[in-house]
Amino acid sequence: MEIPAGAQQDFSKSLLLSGSWAALRIQKIPEQPQTNQDLLLSVQGIPDTFQDFNWYLGEETYGGTMLFTYIPGLLKPQRDGSAMKQRDIIGFPNGSMLLRHAQPTDSGTYQVAVTINPAWTMRAKTEVQVAEKHKELPITNLPVSAGIVAAIIIGSLAIGSLCVGSIAYLLVTRGWRAQSHRMTAAEKPEVGSHHHAGDNNIYEAMPTPVLLVSPLSDTRPTNATMLPPLPQLPPLEPESHHYQDLLNPDPAPYCQLVPTPEGVPG
Repeated sequence: MEIPAGAQQDFSKSLLLSGSWAALRIQKIPEQPQTNQDLLLSVQGIPDTFQDFNWYLGEETYGGTMLFTYIPGLLKPQRDGSAMKQRDIIGFPNGSMLLRHAQPTDSGTYQVAVTINPAWTMRAKTEVQVAEKHKELPITNLPVSAGIVAAIIIGSLAIGSLCVGSIAYLLVTRGWRAQSHRMTAAEKPEVGSHHHAGDNNIYEAMPTPVLLVSPLSDTRPTNATMLPPLPQLPPLEPESHHYQDLLNPDPAPYCQLVPTPEGVPG
């Protein structure tokens, strides 16, 4: 049974179209892009020669989902489509594209269609999910449990009580030491204070702490209180009396002198 020529041509075309999905693939760099991060969609398995390629964002490939068309050999090979909008996308001659500053709204299905000739178009697609950055919650919004608050309050009170107790202990100890010092100084006896309060003499009689030794003839120790009293000295005449004798001599002794004749022994 012969296959008609038209049917054979359609069958060959279907094989080429079905094989184009297997030969072409897209590599995402990075695999999980973050917000404001550049995303490269690198096309692998594209032939060396082709007419053009188109990039789409969506499940279907038509004019409303086209991002751009790239025709090699032209002065400006890239022509933006209606789905480009405010996106910053750059096409490369090898069929790849670079999405700059990716946003969560850029997530979706990206498809590329490479036209080898009017009868052969290679296709590939991939899913892109741009992750949002985790927002740092302010410290004031973090929930604080009642137990943590109670622990903080109790700890603060304990530290404050400890500080107050330490200060009070230091003050009481210092006052007690000062009072003890004053009491010790007041109760200390004065050495040799045997005079009365009304006595104005500056010299005080001090008791002899040692025993006196008697002369050699008597070897017994003798206390100072057992010594015989010293003889009383005659009262001293006033000094003015001597000066009066010199100024006014007594003539009586001179009157008693009698001249002796010469040669007669006295």
